[in-house]
Amino acid sequence: MVESGVGMIGGGVATEVPKRAAAGWDDVPVPGAHRIAVLAMDGVVGLDLGTPAQVFGSARNADRRRLYAVDVCTVGRRPVRSSAGFQMLPDHGLELVEQAETVIVPGVKTGSPLDDGTLNPEAGQALRRAHERGARIMSICTGAFVLAAAGLLDGRAATTHWAYAERFRQLHPRVRLDPDVLFVDDGDILTSAGVAAGIDLCLHVIRADHGSEVANRAARHCVVPPWREGGQAQYIERPLPVRGDSGTARTREWVQRRLHEPITLAQMAAHAGMSVRTFTRRFREETGLSPAQWLLQQRTDHARLLLETTDLGIDQVAHRSGFGTAAALRQQLRQRLGVAPSAYRRAFRHVAANGAGPRTDQSSV
Repeated sequence: MVESGVGMIGGGVATEVPKRAAAGWDDVPVPGAHRIAVLAMDGVVGLDLGTPAQVFGSARNADRRRLYAVDVCTVGRRPVRSSAGFQMLPDHGLELVEQAETVIVPGVKTGSPLDDGTLNPEAGQALRRAHERGARIMSICTGAFVLAAAGLLDGRAATTHWAYAERFRQLHPRVRLDPDVLFVDDGDILTSAGVAAGIDLCLHVIRADHGSEVANRAARHCVVPPWREGGQAQYIERPLPVRGDSGTARTREWVQRRLHEPITLAQMAAHAGMSVRTFTRRFREETGLSPAQWLLQQRTDHARLLLETTDLGIDQVAHRSGFGTAAALRQQLRQRLGVAPSAYRRAFRHVAANGAGPRTDQSSV
């Protein structure tokens, strides 16, 4: 099922084309939809180019209308060649960047940003102006090279694909690069690692804009995991765990059904049929997190969802998410999000009151 935006014309990718709605989904954005400009450079990575339209295009309100309007542009509205061997024919030039509320730069496989850390002057100026007027700036994978070449990342935290980390450090030593994470949210500038991490970043932004339920529904529509925290490790080259029935996936599913119960590391290891030491090693190999870190993340995410989508009291939310007490929940949310549970709930209820917030019914796709 094609939801939006990318059609093939003469071997290139054309602009967004209206499609017949399927499964009750309306392809017309809501009035005042958040405008996103995807700035494609020569050598653009094909998957990165399509990710924003697919993921943000799957973010819908209660009436299943699109909450974002996503369009692609290039310098001078000129065709650019992708790393996948096709040309992209845009409908927009850099004027789209001047109008957008969010600007996303997909990854590139070739070109001056990777070669010598320089950037087309028009593109650099457009990005700087967008940032100066308050637009949110994002990059996927090696798109961070473009943002750095525009001077937007100096002195700031950022990430990119781990395989390009050393090259990035050589070209941009003033950037605080963290190549071990999936994405970095540094407020008005957000960067992500390679390929699927761009999906994670887009879902993170949807979650921040409209709440967990809208983001989760978009993830289900894209058939991807609804949440991987930005601090989760990239899948960097390392010895692969032994395959077979000894993985931790079944145990993770088992735990997720029992978040309200006290669960120990020994119980998790016993369920997986491993020693605690082997289970801990295998778990970290498969998830990039320790069992304790992962369990805390799952409980926090579940508590956030309950705060956003139910009227349960704070004590009940704490119990159902496995924190036990409201005090423990408050401590965790303050540590991870900087807010108390009640303030977090009010923030998302305020979003809902303005027509874009989550609903309590999560059964629809």
